[in-house]
Amino acid sequence: MKNFALIGAAGYVAPRHMKAIKETNNELLAALDKSDSVGIIDSYFPEAAFFTEFERFDRHIDKLQRAGNTLDFVSVCSPNYLHDAHIRFGLRAGADVICEKPLVLNPWNIEALEDKEQETGRAIYTILQLRLHPSVIALKEKIAEASKNKIYDIDLTYLTSRGSWYYASWKGEAAKSGGITTNIGIHFFDMLIWIFGAVKSNTVHLHTHDRAAGYLELEGARVRWFLSINSKLIPENLQAAGKRTYRSLQIDGEEFEFSDGFADLHTCSYEEVLKGKGFRIAESKQAIQLAHDIRQAERLGLVGDYHPLAGKPLDKHPFEH
Repeated sequence: MKNFALIGAAGYVAPRHMKAIKETNNELLAALDKSDSVGIIDSYFPEAAFFTEFERFDRHIDKLQRAGNTLDFVSVCSPNYLHDAHIRFGLRAGADVICEKPLVLNPWNIEALEDKEQETGRAIYTILQLRLHPSVIALKEKIAEASKNKIYDIDLTYLTSRGSWYYASWKGEAAKSGGITTNIGIHFFDMLIWIFGAVKSNTVHLHTHDRAAGYLELEGARVRWFLSINSKLIPENLQAAGKRTYRSLQIDGEEFEFSDGFADLHTCSYEEVLKGKGFRIAESKQAIQLAHDIRQAERLGLVGDYHPLAGKPLDKHPFEH
């Protein structure tokens, strides 16, 4: 049994990490979040110590270790812009770290963290759960067996609705979240790079508060992509059925189906880490570099080969008057 601490216990993704710690038969000793709305902990680890102040959390971890309670892992589920600092805390505490995506916002932070790994002798793992999805693994194997000269034409569409709260939270601030391409898109960029190879060119058509679109050339694919958090873009038949998320990946005009199978991927990720086979930080570099480059890129507008949804009318930002 391994001992865990968790930073960011009130966040959206934290329950998946709590569930993964529980289902891999490990123990959560302590958790931290500035919000005290963390009753979900009772479903998994009601005895875990909880703190709303980092200083008290830090002191508690130190007391545990001096009492002989080794901290094996720190799970980081805090806001994106704090990941780097919280990873460093875990390493200083003598623990390995499991960090939710994105590992960091800027590619140069990865090299600094690799130096910290060397200094401390500890390891950093990142959650790249799409690489563990059975359908995605099967697709990668299929592409690997095909002709090396084939270039695939791909349309990626990911629509996941968010309400007005999103813009009032840290997620609505690009400096803290990286914007929607980082916040909701980075797993898909990682998946495409993992399957179809490195980025050769990157064009951004638009990037606003609620959507982004662009065109990528990978070693083995031409990709038109579109991401949005606007519920009005969900297909009408899905809206009528009460659905608020739509994923589509078309490869040479054929739909690749991977809507199901997401429920247990965090537990699978933890199982791999505990076997020493988790995804190390170097594996996240290319997707983080791409998301950074998209943020910095000039928006070209609707020119060239752009995704069909890119031409949909824009809504006003919810906080504009």
